[in-house]
Amino acid sequence: MKILKQFLIFISFFVFLSTQIFAAEKISIVVGGIGKQIYLPAKLTEALGYFKEQGLNVELIAEQSQAGVNAENEMIAGVVQGVVGFYDHTIDLQGKGKEAMSVVQFSQAPGEVVLVSSKFADTIKSPKDFKGKTLGVTGLGSSTNFLMMYLSVNAGLKPSDVTPLAVGAGNTFIAAMKQGKIEVGMTTEPTVSTMVANGDAKILIDQRNPEGTIKSLGGLYPAACLYMSTKWINSHPEEVQKLANAFYKTMRFIDTHTAAEITALLPADYYGDSKEQYIKSLAESKRMFTKDGVMPQGGPESVLKVLQAFDEAVIGKKIDLSKTYTTKYVKAAAAKYKL
Repeated sequence: MKILKQFLIFISFFVFLSTQIFAAEKISIVVGGIGKQIYLPAKLTEALGYFKEQGLNVELIAEQSQAGVNAENEMIAGVVQGVVGFYDHTIDLQGKGKEAMSVVQFSQAPGEVVLVSSKFADTIKSPKDFKGKTLGVTGLGSSTNFLMMYLSVNAGLKPSDVTPLAVGAGNTFIAAMKQGKIEVGMTTEPTVSTMVANGDAKILIDQRNPEGTIKSLGGLYPAACLYMSTKWINSHPEEVQKLANAFYKTMRFIDTHTAAEITALLPADYYGDSKEQYIKSLAESKRMFTKDGVMPQGGPESVLKVLQAFDEAVIGKKIDLSKTYTTKYVKAAAAKYKL
């Protein structure tokens, strides 16, 4: 009886230990606005089953405020292993003495749009007219904050001439503009199409494609990506490679399938009230995505130029761009799958 009791205790401990090991293998990735079209590759990879295909236990966590800066903070604190957010955070972090790298580059354009309230469309014609205005951004220190500040400064304004206001995205952005809290703001799909269709706003600057991005920012602006702390990347090369494999396959899927075929794989709450509107906006902006997850040539330099115009964490700092991204893993994935 004593031997049986000891055996059962041993088995219980073994099961407990196995459970803890399994739990430790879970990879948590926070998404700075999981419903945003710019972050489509995250949900689509899950829907296609590519994480499971790689033997990964990935948890996608929606960042409730939908502001990338909060997702970044969760990664720094070690709460999550990765972030689906904008590449510019890796440069900003280096300026603050921290190291993170883009592992898979989802987009070559921000996928963002500057909307002006229909009530002010006659007086706000360009970023020069932002002076004295309240600019809607997802969060202070977010990528939309970075981009709106650059557009303002590049138009000859001082940072003090404008007032950024954190209004989130989706319904909170819509409410802020309808209630007159902001006259102009930056947001993404599907919010853009909804507000334009309802007559609540007009498009002032369109960065949903390479051409519009080059026109407004002077070059391509690699934005949405999977970025992770450099320390975690170096200590978990096998897991990082599997993540790169999964996302590489997704980027090829996006490139080789129609917006309708892609949307058909998403849950109904992802595209909101109008599936057809979501398909239309995705078809129009699908070119913002890279075809293979590789960082576009000259992209990091364009992002650094934008941040150096106003970001105190970057101004006057020597930034080593080679430490803000890696193409090693996606190129290995491309060599393996040849899609």
